[in-house]
Amino acid sequence: MSNSYPGIAFRGPTAERQRVAGSYSTYGVQAENSDADGAPTPLDVREKSFVAGVDSFFLATVTPTGWPYIQHRGGPRGFLHVLDSHTIGFADFAGNRQYVTAGNIDGDDRVALFLVDYPLRRRLKIFGRARQCTPDDDPRLAEQLLSLGDRVIRSRIDRLVTIEVHGFDWNCTSHITPRYDKQRLDEALALEREEIAALRESIAELEAENARLHSELGRRAPDADSSR
Repeated sequence: MSNSYPGIAFRGPTAERQRVAGSYSTYGVQAENSDADGAPTPLDVREKSFVAGVDSFFLATVTPTGWPYIQHRGGPRGFLHVLDSHTIGFADFAGNRQYVTAGNIDGDDRVALFLVDYPLRRRLKIFGRARQCTPDDDPRLAEQLLSLGDRVIRSRIDRLVTIEVHGFDWNCTSHITPRYDKQRLDEALALEREEIAALRESIAELEAENARLHSELGRRAPDADSSR
């Protein structure tokens, strides 16, 4: 599978840094056969599953003067959709009306996403090109991005954002402090309760069996004494 991430990230001064540090043969060399312009990159099953399961991510854009700008995006789990093999999208909720991210995308459609699963200490980086439209521009897309299976997002939204993926990379788990939201804690507690209930049931069965054996031994004891 083609992945343009090395061609985008591991060039120029970055490659020189890697040569000095001795890591070029691990990372920079990948850029030699990778598209520097960032051809569309299909996501695999692992990436699709990760993207569809997040409830927040960080979105980086570039200002007209070249400064990086990062914004947080969050919503119900599943609000970031996988639309096809190399396209993801989300409904952008109404915010403080600064429109820095939206304006940056109008001027330069290149974006980067940073996705983190804190409980499992996984993180995924994505390069892509973004496109924006209003719900009225594409009602079918709006319906798709507002759908969460058996639920529908009811929050007011400003725009729809789709991102054509041009590269991705997984980070290591180092230095990620595990954090758990209410849903994860509820799921963990539910499993604990199920295990506790199963253990209690097993203990009750063992106690009943123990009582039965004691009763049987009690009935046999007089017979053993009378045979002497």
